[in-house]
Parts: sequence; structure tokens; C-alpha cells
Amino acid sequence: MSETTPQAFPQSAPPPAVEQLVSMTDAAVAKVEELRGREGKTDSRLRLFVKAGGCSGFSYGLAFDDRLADDDKIEDHAGVPVVIDAFSAQYVDGAEIDYVDSLMGSGFAINNPNAVSSCACGSSFNTDGSPASGGGCAH
Repeated sequence: MSETTPQAFPQSAPPPAVEQLVSMTDAAVAKVEELRGREGKTDSRLRLFVKAGGCSGFSYGLAFDDRLADDDKIEDHAGVPVVIDAFSAQYVDGAEIDYVDSLMGSGFAINNPNAVSSCACGSSFNTDGSPASGGGCAH
């Protein structure tokens, strides 16, 4: 009588984790979903972008956008598609999109570990520590 050894089947490895440039808090996801519904943009993507300007050198922007460029990175955050262009990606890698609702006001906030200085209002930032390029805070 011969003994048979159970055949081992190779286990498939889980798919590699997709590294995301940014994260979103639950509050930010909920607010984006609310705004998409209210504005009738349920299929629109949220675009996070960085542009030159502001009192600290760069400023953030968030907008609903249906367009895509070849160099755009698309991420999914709990069903919210977030688009980031290549220029902006270098400045927001590791950042968190949050929505804050407090007595002092409400709005989206970008918590960016790459920012070495920022405007008092939080709407502009600098990544290399050079002095602010603009005048005083406009907010």
C-alpha cells in the first residue's frame, strides 16, 4: 500500500497594495459626497492641485473635474475618486485631506508633512523653507 502525499497548491499572493499619494479622513469623504450630490456632480472626480501663489509660495486647490490629463494620478478614497496632476503630486505626497467644522469656521484642510512653513490661515505653504514670495495673508 503506498501512501499519497497531499499535493500542495501554490497560494496566490495578495495583490500588492496600491500606494496612495494622499489620504482622506472620513469627514472629508462625507463632505465631498454631500457636495457631489448637492451640485449634481455624482460622477465627477475631486481634483487636488497646487499652484504658485499665496503668501507662502504655493496654495492648494480642490475642485470637481471631469477632465483627465495623461500625467494625472487617480486614487480612490472610499468611493471618492481623487485626481492629482504630476506637478502637484511632488508637493502633496503623504498629505491628508480633512474637513474641519468648528466654531472658527468650516472647510477643507490639507495636512501636508512636506510643508515647512505655511500661512497663518493655512491656505498657502512652502516646502523648501525659503521666505514667502508674496505679501501678507489675503485671508
